[in-house]
Amino acid sequence: MITNLDPASDLFLANVDRIQQSLAVANQQVSSGKKINVASDSPDQIAPLLQLRANLQHNSQIQTNLASAQADASSADIALSSAITMMDQALTLGEQGANGTQTPDVLQDLAQQVQSIQHQMVGVSQATSQGRYIFSGDQMNSPAYTFNSAFLSTNPVLQQSVAPATYQIEDPAGGSFAAAQSAQQIFASNSGGNVFTALNNLRLALLGGDATTIANAIDPIKQASTQLNTMQAFYGQVETRIQNATTYAGNLDTQLRARISQTEDADVASAAMQLTQSTTQLQAALQMQGKMPHSTLFDFLA
Repeated sequence: MITNLDPASDLFLANVDRIQQSLAVANQQVSSGKKINVASDSPDQIAPLLQLRANLQHNSQIQTNLASAQADASSADIALSSAITMMDQALTLGEQGANGTQTPDVLQDLAQQVQSIQHQMVGVSQATSQGRYIFSGDQMNSPAYTFNSAFLSTNPVLQQSVAPATYQIEDPAGGSFAAAQSAQQIFASNSGGNVFTALNNLRLALLGGDATTIANAIDPIKQASTQLNTMQAFYGQVETRIQNATTYAGNLDTQLRARISQTEDADVASAAMQLTQSTTQLQAALQMQGKMPHSTLFDFLA
């Protein structure tokens, strides 16, 4: 391409263009606070930056999941504490009925109290957190057990589901861990039945009035109580692990945000200084160009 500009003017325009580009970059960094606003600002940093942002979003989701799991585990811990207290009460009632000196009226009253505990225990099995049944395993939209007084002659506690608890909580440090147990595991008994069966057998034994039968119903109550204690310990461990994972995720969040900031944030103070310098350079260049002589050969020949 042929240009009508002399070399000096061509160099001047090139320098002005360089200064204006530097001015534009500095102005963009000062106004946005970012040194990377578009991919062309730093092509080699785009892939790492996108990965850091993806990691941050993933970690944020883990933190949300951990908070939800912590609420569930805390609710389970409280509910099981209540269940253990109920089993202690049932054990006391059974021991009172097994001493062989109680009248039929007293035994009837003891049986009514055990029935009340049965009903309350079903309420424990229906404990909810965040609108979900926390002891229903993977089927958290419905209770695992219900109480129906129409079946008092047999067993008023009816099992509604046998869903396992298979879901896991992701650990930000790596891997995952179980945060819940199914109703079958929680309310199980080493005797082969469960908490509700143990309570029901005690209730029926008290209604029958035979001291030996009542005494035989006490050991399953103890076994069921031991199982509930084991399950409460499990949820206590889950709460501890969730807390540790939450702390780790919080620290990781800080680290990721710091790395993102280091990658894309501008040094505003330096950018502002560059903006001032570039503005000064541009003004000086224009002033000097204005003072340059503009005579041509034709001026001398005139």
